[in-house]
Amino acid sequence: TSCQEDDVSTYDQHLNGIYSDFESRFEDILILVIPPWIISPYGDIEETNVIIQEELTELSTNEELMVQFKNRYQQFGLQKDIPVTYPVLWNIARKFLISFPSSYLVERGFSAVTNPLTKKRNILDIISRGDLRLILTKLTPNVDNLLLKHQVHPSH
Repeated sequence: TSCQEDDVSTYDQHLNGIYSDFESRFEDILILVIPPWIISPYGDIEETNVIIQEELTELSTNEELMVQFKNRYQQFGLQKDIPVTYPVLWNIARKFLISFPSSYLVERGFSAVTNPLTKKRNILDIISRGDLRLILTKLTPNVDNLLLKHQVHPSH
């Protein structure tokens, strides 16, 4: 089937709107300048400062980590010994790792927002959804402590 010019124009406007929305929502991530050695720690290191070069050189001689990087590069920077063995690299790289939430956290957040709105819930069940911030964290409220601190306000 052929597309009408009006349809193409509508799709173009819609896609431009989505693009603008993404630009505004993810502006902080789009302006990040990620050093090349974070993406490829075994690549060219000549354009980095001397302290970083030293740790990258040490890292490049560690054959065990090199094999792990090739097999599981997504989890490479999250290994327990990296922050201890390469503290300078870790202090820089962790800021970038924190910028990108895992897909699990994104899905969990999406589910926490959509579940109260689906047909699974009814008006009477709205109280059980709780505060979104509590749903998305591992924090559990200490209800007993909160009740002890509650002050009764008598009517006048």
